[in-house]
Amino acid sequence: MKIFKTLSLAAAALVVLACGNNAQKAKEAAEREKAIADSIAQAEIAAKEASFEEFFATLPEEPVFDMTTNMGTIKIQLYAQTPLHRKNFAKLAYTGFYDGLLFHRVINGFMIQGGDPNTKDPEKVNEYGKGGPGYTVPAEFVPEYTHIKGALAAARQGDEANPLRESSGSQFYLVQDAGTCAQLDGAYTVYGKTIQGLDVIDKIAAVGTNARNLPLSPVKIISVKLDPACLPAAE
Repeated sequence: MKIFKTLSLAAAALVVLACGNNAQKAKEAAEREKAIADSIAQAEIAAKEASFEEFFATLPEEPVFDMTTNMGTIKIQLYAQTPLHRKNFAKLAYTGFYDGLLFHRVINGFMIQGGDPNTKDPEKVNEYGKGGPGYTVPAEFVPEYTHIKGALAAARQGDEANPLRESSGSQFYLVQDAGTCAQLDGAYTVYGKTIQGLDVIDKIAAVGTNARNLPLSPVKIISVKLDPACLPAAE
């Protein structure tokens, strides 16, 4: 009987060990697949970046982009007098940087914020709002570009850490309430406006959120693409 129990325990130990090995192998396989997928994605981005200048040269002074979300489409026109932000947003859109990102900070009666690459990874939820492409954009304050409803503006770090008020390389917000956002005029770069889809901004602003203003149900940017209708008509 003791020998049988010993053999049973040994067999059980082997089963546990085998399960552990299988789990480890599955984890390693998943990591390899992710590394391959990331490598392919980086290669695609690099290829698009290489052709961006040619694409950008075709754009009008104030191009229009369609930001398609799972709650509707917001049509945004970029301003001519904020060239650094205009070109940066166009590049991020062209390379697909924004595709799949979330609106991670939503405050009804104020604004909706997105553009953080960390939001692609649910395991980085505590890092939402801290990510970007690894660079900032110099401030471009233009007095007539104010926080009207639907204004597109750049998020940034606070004045203490960022005395030059440089913009985040990718994070942006869309104004839902002009009155409460008026205090931000001259302090955050406004570089575009919503020309269609103000109702979508209102819908997003109205979603339920947690204590950190993160929507309880994900609000996702499906894509940001140039609206071909804004291009000059071919002669």
